[in-house]
Amino acid sequence: MQCIKRLLYGICLILPAQLFSQTPLLPQGYKHQNLMDRLEIRFRDSALSFQHIKPYDRKGWVAALERIDSTAPMNKVDAYNIQDALMNNYEWVTGPKDAFNSRKPWVKTFYKVKSDFLLVDTKDFFLSVNPVFQFQAGKESGTDETLFVNSKGARGRGLIAKKIGFDFYLTDNQERDPFYVRRFVDSFHAVPGAGFYKTFKKTGYDYFDARGSVFFNITKYINVQFGYDKNFIGNGYRSLFLSDFSNNYLFLKLAARIWKLNYQSMFMELTPQDLINPGNELIDKKYAAVHHLSLQATKWLNIGFFESVVFGRENHFEFSYLIPIIFLRSIEQQNGSADNANIGFDVKANIAKHVQIYSQILLDEFKLSEMKGGEGWWGNKYGIQLGAKYIDALGIRNLDLQAEYNAVRPFTYSHFDGVANYSHYNQPLAHPMGANLREVIGIAKYQPIPKLSIQGKIIGWIQGLDSAGINYGSNIFRYYTDRPKDYDWKIGEGRRATGVNASLWVGYEVLENLFVDGVFQVRNYKVADDPTLSRNTTMFSLGLRMNMFRREYDY
Repeated sequence: MQCIKRLLYGICLILPAQLFSQTPLLPQGYKHQNLMDRLEIRFRDSALSFQHIKPYDRKGWVAALERIDSTAPMNKVDAYNIQDALMNNYEWVTGPKDAFNSRKPWVKTFYKVKSDFLLVDTKDFFLSVNPVFQFQAGKESGTDETLFVNSKGARGRGLIAKKIGFDFYLTDNQERDPFYVRRFVDSFHAVPGAGFYKTFKKTGYDYFDARGSVFFNITKYINVQFGYDKNFIGNGYRSLFLSDFSNNYLFLKLAARIWKLNYQSMFMELTPQDLINPGNELIDKKYAAVHHLSLQATKWLNIGFFESVVFGRENHFEFSYLIPIIFLRSIEQQNGSADNANIGFDVKANIAKHVQIYSQILLDEFKLSEMKGGEGWWGNKYGIQLGAKYIDALGIRNLDLQAEYNAVRPFTYSHFDGVANYSHYNQPLAHPMGANLREVIGIAKYQPIPKLSIQGKIIGWIQGLDSAGINYGSNIFRYYTDRPKDYDWKIGEGRRATGVNASLWVGYEVLENLFVDGVFQVRNYKVADDPTLSRNTTMFSLGLRMNMFRREYDY
């Protein structure tokens, strides 16, 4: 990653003397994400239409909230959520802040503001620091072991003279996951969403999650983030472009927002596959470049273009991929077509102030003549997502529904070597289940009163798995050259696996950012002619969580 560090240093040298204010971003699992979706659909705010690039910036979020809060009537729950979101982004609020203050701060120093353990707000310095923890215990059918999550740490964000921003998130974690998650760890030597880990109490895992970024602006319209974290591109529950399922990674992101355009260019340092939980040894690296351009074509319609390339070089970084305004596929061809290049298109439409329709199309490889031939050529590798959100469904306030369909052809995201597949630290960078699958997702969210949230979710899928050692294109880590045929490929080819994962979550916010969570989950999984992989399980858990996202097992 030395090349990215040099590029960052070069950018710093050309910074103007007066920088525009720069803001840390909203965290993963942000508790007001559903509010953001609701407001975008209802008011078709052009700034919020760009929030499919996650994480979203705090300053833009507050500006949108203040515009909406001052111009439109709200029901009780939405009004509460807006004021709560403003309080949790204290540094950018331009209106009165007295309502955010605590009546009884701790020793006159801590919790002066209800949302922040320690908050410093002076002329040229802002700092917010909060404790982070999640304690969860549960039971899984078919075993006497107790499932648990034990996370504790801290998170913070800050601004220096409103010119440089920074944030961090640090947690120490111990957990014993459901049986099917442990099977994933055994197969891929990776805890989902985490990197290096150690065994804990024989069947559990111990790992440290450290994230952080610095932010600054080059001009009023172009900002820079240099960090170690995750990113997500899309409007759906899944992303076929880039998801936050895998481990954190080092990246440099350049973002430009001007007129009706939002452009992001990201350069990432990743870890290739075949990593078996190393100890004191240097890990190999691979790299990726990602571009996404979106246009707010009308007040209600947003369209976007995506491209990425994943590559590895034994002796050097491919500097041609650092050019942020070039078509990556053309450069990949000039380099000899040895890398894994993808392109994609996305669209989002907000209709009648209640409905949003969205879609993604990913093309890993595509040949029109083979598609017209209709013979199922293996090289037509692509993925399709179709989805819709419906807020205040059936006239019930704060009842929001979402439906989503994902289909990914065999061998999508894979490559002819073990370096350039679309993965990081033995985990997919896009869909968590890889490829050769069809999936349907249904989600219902209901917030009847300000502090109570209920979510029901059901995920059903079919997938074609490898059989007798033959590669049927679901495992993105296998070389696509290791395939049994060239034609007659369809989704589900191979050993048929079917699954249903249904869950009900109830959360109550006891104090600001302190939640009591109850989760009931049923997962049925069946693999044709293989009872050792088939398993039906029921789980229940109860937990306490503060200032962090919920640990979910939704695959």
